[in-house]
Amino acid sequence: MSKLYIGLDVHSKTTQYAVQSEDGSMVAQGQIPTTPEGFRQLRERCGVEPGTRVGMETGTMASYVARELQQQGLTPVVVSAYEVRAKAYRPLQKSDRRDAFEICDGLRRDQYRAIVHVPPMPIQRLRETLARRRHFVRIQSAEVAAAKHLLRASGRRHLSWQMRFESGWQKLLERVDDARLVSEIEFHHRVWRAAGEQVEALDASLVEQSKAFQADFELLQTVPGVGPVVALTVIASLSDARRFPSAKHVASYAGLVPSTDQSSDRDWHGHITKQGSMELRAMLCEAAHHACRKEHPLNPYLSSLCARRGYKMAVVSVAHRLCRILYAMLRDQTPFEITKLGIEVGPFEKKIVRPYRLKSRM
Repeated sequence: MSKLYIGLDVHSKTTQYAVQSEDGSMVAQGQIPTTPEGFRQLRERCGVEPGTRVGMETGTMASYVARELQQQGLTPVVVSAYEVRAKAYRPLQKSDRRDAFEICDGLRRDQYRAIVHVPPMPIQRLRETLARRRHFVRIQSAEVAAAKHLLRASGRRHLSWQMRFESGWQKLLERVDDARLVSEIEFHHRVWRAAGEQVEALDASLVEQSKAFQADFELLQTVPGVGPVVALTVIASLSDARRFPSAKHVASYAGLVPSTDQSSDRDWHGHITKQGSMELRAMLCEAAHHACRKEHPLNPYLSSLCARRGYKMAVVSVAHRLCRILYAMLRDQTPFEITKLGIEVGPFEKKIVRPYRLKSRM
């Protein structure tokens, strides 16, 4: 039997499909329900062999459909919806039936380049757990901000306390002398505490899931400032480090490369693109803040940039360097080595001579 290619136009209830043979002749077209049973019917109806490539465009249902196709032994190919629309034969005559045919034909001709990586099931589960954890952490941050707003509005800004922990909330409630304000703050405290319980439960789930990536999980934590959450975020975002041709591509995937506008003798570089994994970029910037400490090996790099370009730009630059370091560690399966950073190991002393200083009041 000749090799088959399948194109799907996926919607929440139904899916249009088109099946072509290797020579381009149409084998079947039709509609199935967007359910595991529907995809099973398609396999049986057309005699689809395991490993057959099934094309679809990005959308809200793409992740679910790709997961179902993987479980049935097929190979999902998720293509950027922008590229599908740009390469359509008749963009002004759009229909679900035509979209399925064009995706199938483009897959057979191998004309698509913006292919979205479909991670394996353990990586997908890890991504979902990290996303839920970020959701509840944001809720906690919002409740802390709301409580501080109440204090500022009542003229008690001086009572603001470190509310990252339960002890900080208790000290705050003890210091407020207005019963009405205490009851309003307690509303936010209860929501903060409930979200914290979910974060603890998800942290326990992450510990269990990290056992499937134990070698990479422990390897990444050899970098100063990289903890369990940052390490798992890098593993979940990159999925398979070997799918990136170089460290430059990984930095671009994280959105940590500068935007460029070059034409003739004009070459302009602006702010970072921020196009890519927002979660990976945020976690790398969190880890980069640790370079403020003098004992951190990237502190000389951050200090030099901070003096020339400012703290924020220095942190982003360190995050860029961390991204490339972590990728190289995963690719080569090598631990963190200070000798490869281009720095010298001290201790070093620095003497500063100033022409003026304030007079002593003694």
